[in-house]
Amino acid sequence: MLFWITAIALTLIVALLLGLAILRGRTGSEPPAAYDLRVYRDQLKEVDKDLARGVIEEADAERVRAEISRRILAADAQLKEGGDTGGQPAGAGRVVAVLMALFVIAGGLGLYSSLGQPGFEDAPLQARIDAAKAKHDSRPVQAAFEATLPVTPGQTPDGEYAELIEKLRASVAERPDDLQGQILLARNEANLGNLKAAYEAQAAVLRIKGDEANIDDYLTHAQLLISAAEGYVSPEAEASLRRVMERDPRNPLARYYWGLMLLQNDRPDRTFRLWEQLLRDSTHDAPWVPPIRQSLPELAWFAGVDYQLPPAAPTGGPTAEDMQAASEMSAEEQSEMIRGMVSSLAERLNTEGGTPQEWARLIGAYGVLGEQDRAIAIWNEAQDVFAANEEALAIVRGGAVQAGIASE
Repeated sequence: MLFWITAIALTLIVALLLGLAILRGRTGSEPPAAYDLRVYRDQLKEVDKDLARGVIEEADAERVRAEISRRILAADAQLKEGGDTGGQPAGAGRVVAVLMALFVIAGGLGLYSSLGQPGFEDAPLQARIDAAKAKHDSRPVQAAFEATLPVTPGQTPDGEYAELIEKLRASVAERPDDLQGQILLARNEANLGNLKAAYEAQAAVLRIKGDEANIDDYLTHAQLLISAAEGYVSPEAEASLRRVMERDPRNPLARYYWGLMLLQNDRPDRTFRLWEQLLRDSTHDAPWVPPIRQSLPELAWFAGVDYQLPPAAPTGGPTAEDMQAASEMSAEEQSEMIRGMVSSLAERLNTEGGTPQEWARLIGAYGVLGEQDRAIAIWNEAQDVFAANEEALAIVRGGAVQAGIASE
């Protein structure tokens, strides 16, 4: 009711001001003709002064007086005819004023009925927070949400690999408490895209390890659940993420997924605070940085924060100076430089992590250098790192194919 009272009052005030402006027909405190009369009379006085000073001749003064007198008569006639309205017909002014007022009122109501939400109740901040909490508490569990998604069949292994997978599945079915079997099953099912089987095996790993389960175990479980739900953070995934953040509150991947969960449950303000800090804490090539940078401006608007996205860091790579220096080196020196760059990349990926493209580039580089053993070791490590991300694993596999250590 308060909204409608305010809206109607503002509409009537605007319509009244427009109507008064039209009815007055002028912007000053007197009609235009009255102002003209005052100017012309001043001009007559100036003619007499110019004649007394000898600036003009008597004949010229008479001609100027006659012209000014003609203009005075015309302005006086206009003033008598128009009155206070300055010559504007009073009836026409009233009609235009009424039409303008009706247009403002009807136009405002029409726009609101089209763009607004009539009947929408007040949404105070605490009510919206309570609604977000209720949505979070009542959101679907993993199985219920997966049931709403289209079925995505995983890859079908063939040859010797298919036989090994079947044996592994049978062995784990017979011995469900075999920790190593469950770990291998989770990894291989994830590689095949059978994410439901993968997270079930990883859940068994958590069950078997109990209190000895580490951060990576829980984070892998959460990633598999989220991937299987196509980005949805279910209560089961939240539980594993919570165990990660209890032990390592600064874990970047857990913070990213936690912010995603908050966003899915109508808390963009908390997501903004979490991701804004995560962006400042992350290296420019961290895989979660691009989606965070894309979302932060809109999240800042929802959070009511005046936020300026920091400039993107350079993508790296050799500079023009590096290329010039390399062109002047001998073949041995160029080979040594390449090995140094590859070693630097390997060290950074080992300590800080990196994008799938960088892992693929490192594997391919070792293949070019003829260091197949190192390429295989990096490829095996990458399969563990990106086990829950099929798209990323496909990118890394491209580097392994280039190095000749994996098939397409």
